[in-house]
Amino acid sequence: MTTTAPEFLDVDGTPIAVRHAAGAAPGIVWLGGYKSDMLGTKAEALAAWSAENGRAFLRHDYSGHGESGGAFADGTISRWLRQSLAVFSQFTGGPQILVGSSMGAWIALRMVQELNRAGERRVAGLVLIAPAPDFTAELVEPALTGAQRRDLAEKGYFEEPSDYSDQPYIYTRALIEDGRANLVMTGPIDTHCPVHVLQGMADEAVPHSHALKLVGLLPADDVTLSLVPDGDHRLSRPQDLDLLTRALEAITERAG
Repeated sequence: MTTTAPEFLDVDGTPIAVRHAAGAAPGIVWLGGYKSDMLGTKAEALAAWSAENGRAFLRHDYSGHGESGGAFADGTISRWLRQSLAVFSQFTGGPQILVGSSMGAWIALRMVQELNRAGERRVAGLVLIAPAPDFTAELVEPALTGAQRRDLAEKGYFEEPSDYSDQPYIYTRALIEDGRANLVMTGPIDTHCPVHVLQGMADEAVPHSHALKLVGLLPADDVTLSLVPDGDHRLSRPQDLDLLTRALEAITERAG
């Protein structure tokens, strides 16, 4: 378990908590999920794997998450993307493998788009765990109840109980509207790198059909899909972590 204190990077006036360890390239960059933090089970497992294998490892908390500043309700995909790109720029050099969990997979895919657009093709591989790109438009909006739509219109947000936290999930109108400006599943997704998708078939938060739809938009010759029949959204059991590290080893070998 990590006990060292993070360092902080100011991004648009918000202190973003960062932990990084030096090592060989390609380095590993962790991107967590919605309302998760960088000290979760999967991130800690990757920190240990990176240390054992001499790989650079970088992780951070989005604003309103974990040890970072800012209010969770002020967060949007665009804001968390800017923070992730700033951390990536400040703390990495050379090729990197992005490991994105749930919403972190959306952030990872948007990072690839933005980095490629800037001519900075340093993403050597992607490992996407229970990926939830476009979740606001694909999963949240279609399931809105009348009461939730009223809350969005009148209060600017609605709450939903969480299976993973004592605190409810908060979905804001700003998050949903901004999500529409960051959609990646509107056509073919050219990542210019190998991708490995890990998806539990017992995932009640992000159905495996969503992962299948994503894979259908990725270049087939560069994509591996691993379905875990009894896996849930977290994919944090010992056997899930073993699958994750083996996927990372394979991607790392391909990336050099």
